Amino acid sequence: MKITGARTEPFSAIRKRALVHAGAQAVAASAGPSDKTAFLGLGEGDLTPSVQGALTTLLTEIDDLRGEVSRLKAKLREVEGLADRDPLTPLLNRRAFVRELARIRTFSQRYGSPASLVYFDLDGFKAVNDRYGHAAGDACLCAVAERLAANVRDSDVVGRMGGDEFAVILVQADRPTAEAKARSLAEAVEATPIRFGEWTAPLHISYGVREISPELDAEALVSEADAAMFIRKREARGAIPR
Repeated sequence: MKITGARTEPFSAIRKRALVHAGAQAVAASAGPSDKTAFLGLGEGDLTPSVQGALTTLLTEIDDLRGEVSRLKAKLREVEGLADRDPLTPLLNRRAFVRELARIRTFSQRYGSPASLVYFDLDGFKAVNDRYGHAAGDACLCAVAERLAANVRDSDVVGRMGGDEFAVILVQADRPTAEAKARSLAEAVEATPIRFGEWTAPLHISYGVREISPELDAEALVSEADAAMFIRKREARGAIPR
């Protein structure tokens, strides 16, 4: 995204004016009129009232530039934050989530701290879209996102991976702990039917768990958690013989 509003004056010109101002300050700090301080060819005799006025104006412009740079940095941080967010829900998008997963994987490997990844898929989502429309489908996705986010710790990470798929990084959680937490998250999502206008519909969600380990990179961890979710979904449908 192009950010406009910055001045187009070359930095070298700004720097030169700043150095001139620094020279003026050095002259003003000298002990008395007998001191012949010179900076960039400017001596006390050169600091006429008009020159001092010009230097004062320069100082004001430099302060304005500093303020403008601060505003642009704040705007850049805001834009970067928006680039990490899912456009529909308040969650991280896939790119930002995978980046966080890579960071937590490195931390876990370095300090021997367990962490796990849970991958969720909303069951029957296509039927909701087909029967009630995309606005109803969006309401379902937002409800799932809000319920997942409301039932994890601040240190955990929740993201929407695309479509009706979500993922959660559980820090300080080994595989058994993550399995128990994933089950409670699924129950929290399914506890209350979604309401949209005059209709209500139950929510059903499947999940898969993969403990984070150093031998797999972030994308491979996502793939394995997704595969574990798919196997669990098939088992729930009775597609895999017992």
